Amino acid sequence: MRTVFHLITGEEAQQQTALTVAENLSKDETVEMDDIAVVAQAEGIEPLTAGGDGSETVADLLAAGISFKACSNTLDTMDLSESDLVDGVETVSSGVGELTRLQDDGYAYIRP
Repeated sequence: MRTVFHLITGEEAQQQTALTVAENLSKDETVEMDDIAVVAQAEGIEPLTAGGDGSETVADLLAAGISFKACSNTLDTMDLSESDLVDGVETVSSGVGELTRLQDDGYAYIRP
């Protein structure tokens, strides 16, 4: 199974919930996961930025095998570059395009 989490909110508590739920899924031994991804856009990009609230959690989850994808449109809008992101975060041309592609590839969509 494959799951994608959509991180779009600027509310810190909701961002932390999304990261916690992704981590919990990765540790759930009763579910056989092939891939877990987090796509961040708009104000949800904060935890993926180096030094941002939640960036340490993102680094830990990357090390645990969860992939993180940042919307390039959001980076442009917020005047950020790839070098502003936590090491290992991938950029995608658009968050909505990546979410659509992943769902078409059979990923379950979750927006905590």
